[in-house]
Amino acid sequence: MSRLRIVLVMIEPPLPFGNAAARWFYVLYKGLVERGHQVTAFAACSQPEDLAKARTLFPAPTYDLRLYDFPIRSGWQSKWQTFLRPFSYMFSVDLVRDLNAVLTQDFDVLHLEQTWSGWLGIDHVGKTLVNVHYLAAIDLGEQQPRNVQEVIERFLIFGTEKRLLRKFRHFRTVSPRLEGPLLAINPKAEVMTVPLGLDGALYGYIPDELRTESRNLTLIGSMGWAPSHSAAIRLLSRLWPQIKRRVPDARLQIVGWSAREILSDYLGQRDVTIEENVPEIRPYFERASVMLYAPSRGSGMKVKIQEAMAFGIPVVTTSEGVEGLPALDGVHAGICEDDAGLIERTVALLLDAGLQNRQRLAARQLLEKHCGPGVTLDGIEKIYADIKGV
Repeated sequence: MSRLRIVLVMIEPPLPFGNAAARWFYVLYKGLVERGHQVTAFAACSQPEDLAKARTLFPAPTYDLRLYDFPIRSGWQSKWQTFLRPFSYMFSVDLVRDLNAVLTQDFDVLHLEQTWSGWLGIDHVGKTLVNVHYLAAIDLGEQQPRNVQEVIERFLIFGTEKRLLRKFRHFRTVSPRLEGPLLAINPKAEVMTVPLGLDGALYGYIPDELRTESRNLTLIGSMGWAPSHSAAIRLLSRLWPQIKRRVPDARLQIVGWSAREILSDYLGQRDVTIEENVPEIRPYFERASVMLYAPSRGSGMKVKIQEAMAFGIPVVTTSEGVEGLPALDGVHAGICEDDAGLIERTVALLLDAGLQNRQRLAARQLLEKHCGPGVTLDGIEKIYADIKGV
């Protein structure tokens, strides 16, 4: 593809082991520059310590990466801004000013990562690509608000999502599941699905001889995210007791942001370890025999499922868990919706190392073929070409 002038906006810095979205941003930004495109990237930053990490990974002049702290908002001006542009809180005045200055110059594509970034591209609809990671209309559509505050929040979320999705033409979704609901909101949209890319080179596949000999069941994910929270509650309250009965020497570890705080009712159980806010996640994958992640509802691809497959950890999950992956039950993962089936698949894997090794190798190969940097960046460039009309 010919060299393009791309302006990229991200809601977090592109870090290979940052939050879930940041892992994709790393693949995207690094890959576009390596392919010869001229990319000016803007990133909001919720964690001040991530600024230095990103600058080290993407030094000037090779990269043109501009980083901005999340603004500190308070008082009536903040409330007014929320009323005018809900969920634009992560974009500082400086970021908006500098971005608009760049957009006065010639560019080919304005690439906005995540729906809320749409606030920044309203004046450039024809050249803008909006990447939809998930849809709140799916994630929260069946949940009843618990109080007045949640009623107001849902009203803002659903209304803002529809408002922004109706303004643009070009969209990338990370899974086919998102296409239909997006088109229902905006029938004139041009939608293409490209999976969430993950750089497998950063995830050393754990060889058979180095895998744990213990039967360690694992769930890893941020407890502040509804799918991971629902998966943890289901595991602790419904799945784990029966698994433990059938595999008496099994142990359970749950790891994630705010896990001990949010799952406090489950602390102190025998053979159950809950850890939160850990600096490095790989050691917990290395201790895992099987990852059981069965969320009730949550659209978009699940990065922790991808990471487990990348490291070579066998996965048991639901169709929600493997959304965006053409995974087959019994081949790449144990996939089932009901408790009995999830328990059966987990027990079988815990008791059979050979089954673990066959499934985890197939999953790693699937991930490399479907979500590697090469294939996902090819898909992004195809969308750019469509926007350019070439």
